[in-house]
Amino acid sequence: MPMRNSPDLIVVGAGVVGAACAYYAARSGLSVTVIDRGPVAGGTTGAGEGNLLVSDKEPGPELELALVSAQLWRELSDVLPPRIEYETKGGLVVASDDASLKVLRDLAARQERAGVKNQQVAGDRLRDLEPHLSPDLAGGFHYPQDAQVQPALAAAHLLRAAGGKGSGRVLLRLGEEVTGVLKDAGGEVRGVRTATGEVHAPCVVNAAGTWGGRLAGLAGVDLPVLPRRGFVLVTEPLPRVVRHKVYTADYVADVASGSAALQTSAVVEGTPAGPVLIGASRERVGFDRTLSVEALRRLAAQATRLFPVLSRVRAIRTYAGFRPYLPDHLPAIGPDPRVPGLLHACGHEGAGIGLAPATGLIVARIVSGGELPMDIAPFRPDRFERASPGAPRTP
Repeated sequence: MPMRNSPDLIVVGAGVVGAACAYYAARSGLSVTVIDRGPVAGGTTGAGEGNLLVSDKEPGPELELALVSAQLWRELSDVLPPRIEYETKGGLVVASDDASLKVLRDLAARQERAGVKNQQVAGDRLRDLEPHLSPDLAGGFHYPQDAQVQPALAAAHLLRAAGGKGSGRVLLRLGEEVTGVLKDAGGEVRGVRTATGEVHAPCVVNAAGTWGGRLAGLAGVDLPVLPRRGFVLVTEPLPRVVRHKVYTADYVADVASGSAALQTSAVVEGTPAGPVLIGASRERVGFDRTLSVEALRRLAAQATRLFPVLSRVRAIRTYAGFRPYLPDHLPAIGPDPRVPGLLHACGHEGAGIGLAPATGLIVARIVSGGELPMDIAPFRPDRFERASPGAPRTP
């Protein structure tokens, strides 16, 4: 049958995670169709800051995934065009007092044992790294492995490179919403249905981001992905005022929190184009895009406390996005044992851009039969199931 209707693999979602799945699958020689109800990077990816971080992660499976991805991003930066704005700027995590500094010191020690490079910076030396920082900070830690990309460009160029020489074939079907997951009589995946017809494939990858729970539901399984709203403030273009990604110790706690309430913690970084990006806020309000003046007020106040020079700078716009949140803060990656042929690659919350290459490589190797780069058991998609009384629990 023509490739249009029968690729080896269907990827639902054209954000950076779906793009990475398509890239590595095509590089493995598979034919891939990528389907998205909107444009490339039209969801969470297009509203992201492009963070590629190891500094904000506790030792464990997510950090291991981030370290694999960090290496893959370095390799991709040699393959993809410079326009993706890959920048190994490094991260600087700062503490306002001795108690917060002790928390950072304990975390940094655990991270170092897991393979993360970091170096403590005394309070009176922070301005050697960031001359415009507030002078009254207790100290911090520098993380040279932290980096950044322009996320929408990264997704677009991954998809373009996926169909390059030496790859399998890649077809994009944008502006098509998946309305059903096709199965055979035995319950195995046989493709998807869209408004324009059916696409047949033995494997379907759920890379639908914040809509990952809905797509899982179309396949008849539960995956409790929820949207977590966040805002970013964008300043007017400036000379390089902020050299690193700079954030406070509070940000680490907010990332790990499961609270639905509004949380804000200063995250400030410059961009090659000039504007400074200011985040980060988190709250669970469904898909409500209403502008939160309170969130923006907090972000501006926290950023100017970190960098007093920003108090004289205009914010020219703001944008909102939704992070795909799962209750244990780990993504769902890999085959779903409940539906043969269904794989998941979603629920990365705010770390999806950083974790995309490792996720895509894992998915591609599962489908092509290659060796996995790490143990993926902690990311099992069915781990949230609760067995009924008397029934065996999912291992």
